Amino acid sequence: MERTYIIPLRKAKEAPRTKRTPKAVKIVRAFLEKHMKSEDVSLDNSINEKLWERGIQKIPSKIKVKAVKDEYGSVIATLAE
Repeated sequence: MERTYIIPLRKAKEAPRTKRTPKAVKIVRAFLEKHMKSEDVSLDNSINEKLWERGIQKIPSKIKVKAVKDEYGSVIATLAE
């Protein structure tokens, strides 16, 4: 199963400035666990680089992600182009 999601990161802006990007990573992982119905979610390095692109304080407001679920139930997420 393959799906493309646009994940809003507004909640991460409520975190303190020095904890925004780690909070955004947790939000992306939780979103994919909920919507893909899997506990085994791995994020590609491209997602991590996109979130950290402007530092720890200035995260993007949303991110577009392509998630692929294999037959064993594990989800691999990459940055959608």
